[in-house]
Amino acid sequence: MFDFTQTLAGFMVGIIVGLTGVGGGSLMTPILVLVFGIHPATAVGTDLLHAAITKAGGTYVHARKRRVDWRITGLLACGSLPAAVITLLGIHVISGGTGSPKLITTILGVALILTAAALAMRSRLRRFSQSRELEVVRHHPGFTIATGAALGILVSLSSVGAGALGITALFFLYPHLTAHRIVASDLAHAVPLTFVAGMGHWLFGGVNLAVLVSLLAGSLPGIYIGSHLVGHIPEHMLRVLLVGMLLLIGTKLLLS
Repeated sequence: MFDFTQTLAGFMVGIIVGLTGVGGGSLMTPILVLVFGIHPATAVGTDLLHAAITKAGGTYVHARKRRVDWRITGLLACGSLPAAVITLLGIHVISGGTGSPKLITTILGVALILTAAALAMRSRLRRFSQSRELEVVRHHPGFTIATGAALGILVSLSSVGAGALGITALFFLYPHLTAHRIVASDLAHAVPLTFVAGMGHWLFGGVNLAVLVSLLAGSLPGIYIGSHLVGHIPEHMLRVLLVGMLLLIGTKLLLS
């Protein structure tokens, strides 16, 4: 059944994603859990497929402009995709389903706080990495693969991490790569990761297709409008607001 309140929520989150490039899973999954009362596992699985669809459009645009570093994307996927599959299978075997609500909300709360910290510290981490010439890790693919594996586990459990945490990690690992290429490469990696993790949740009954359609009906135009508002709203103000929201929601989830 089509739900216009979920469409409105998707629209508002879509605008934030269009403006900042982050906030999809970080905001959508908590909204589904806290506002609409959807089971945490279903919220995670639904948002993962929602992310795969919305991020595919952005990846197409970046790829046409040759911004994606496919080597970095491939290395991340080498770690994240197997990690996502193993994580989902492990949860299914251990719990007989997609995980307990308390476990998922706890992991989600921690992921949101980590995301807030990553957004707040991103510039400082990049400057530190540049000053120490840490881009030598580019020649050691194991670092990037390990980063992908960590993202695969976190995203599969919470739907959070493919955006802000992934971008922050890449800024640290590849400090001299332009911001456009970092964002594009992380976005391209997020598509197969969220798709594989989302399909895994779907196979275990953790996706609500009606909610998915309602969210897409709002988020797709929201992202389009938000992307055209970039530059009209101070980025610093948006980042402070987003960090505050993530800390507040993450704390609420941990205490619930």
